[in-house]
Amino acid sequence: MVKKTRIKDIAVASGVSIAAVSRALKGQPGLSDETRQRIVSIAQAQGYDFSRLRNGRIKRLLFLLHREHNIASALPFYSTVMLGVADACREHEVAMSFQPIGPDDVVAELINLHQPDALICAGYLEPEVLAELRLTTLPVALVDLWAADFPCVNPDNYHGGFVATRHLLEQGRTRIAFFGTSQRHYSIRQRVEGYQQALFDAGLTLPADYRIEVPPVKDIEHALVDGMTRLLALPEPPDAIFAYNDVAALVAMRECARRGIRVPEEIAVVGFDDIDAAAWAHPPLSTVAVDKRELGRDAFQLLMNDESERSLLLPVRLVARESSVTDSHASRLRLAP
Repeated sequence: MVKKTRIKDIAVASGVSIAAVSRALKGQPGLSDETRQRIVSIAQAQGYDFSRLRNGRIKRLLFLLHREHNIASALPFYSTVMLGVADACREHEVAMSFQPIGPDDVVAELINLHQPDALICAGYLEPEVLAELRLTTLPVALVDLWAADFPCVNPDNYHGGFVATRHLLEQGRTRIAFFGTSQRHYSIRQRVEGYQQALFDAGLTLPADYRIEVPPVKDIEHALVDGMTRLLALPEPPDAIFAYNDVAALVAMRECARRGIRVPEEIAVVGFDDIDAAAWAHPPLSTVAVDKRELGRDAFQLLMNDESERSLLLPVRLVARESSVTDSHASRLRLAP
């Protein structure tokens, strides 16, 4: 039987106290960077099982969100996810703090400001940021993102993209555009794959011009307007749009209205996320509903249950509203469920 490396063993090899080793492995303050790195290196060399650090009670949790998820396009989604995390923290008497993060930040310094026992990271993060998170040795759960060596929880983005596109096909639409941003983001990539599968199953092949990918810039609304301009300038403009989220769908509908294009008579529109503004739009926006609060609660449970290898997929459902359904197009093309 292989003997497990203990904190005491690492302390002896490092020439420091057991308490110092514990602080180093948990990413807690009170040590120099040089000492911390030396202790972690010795622990790794001795084969210490870092997942054992997760057995202690979580008292402080830090919620990290990428800086590119700005208020206009992302916070209607991620603020509700964060509320779900906050609900779970309150029930378990865990203090929660929030920190925007990006590739230019020194991740360890930002984390140390909050002194958390665990991290929940939401949305897109660059590979280099994920690499720095691995070095913290803190328990980490990802929301709306997937990485092979992290516990993560995601909506079923592929199925959502599939059912949204199938719905538009059922309305008789044949020139269905995907209106999105960078496929660096795991969720968007999955939605595109669902969209493409639905088209394939229907025997439709569309030119690449019908897939708009706007750059992930700070002024995302301006980029979305430019993307809609390109779509509407096509020799055969789309008769339907599946947008990567509701904010993009609402921009699409606004641009159609500005040009006198009727929704849904001339262009049907479906979004994703079912933010509050979707039901208030004119016409009300069809969308794929995600239980955003449950995403946050489930991410918290992954940390509490120490399910370090677990990946959760939450179901989604289509909410058909007036932006995609007309009497003239209803049920022309029926596809198998």
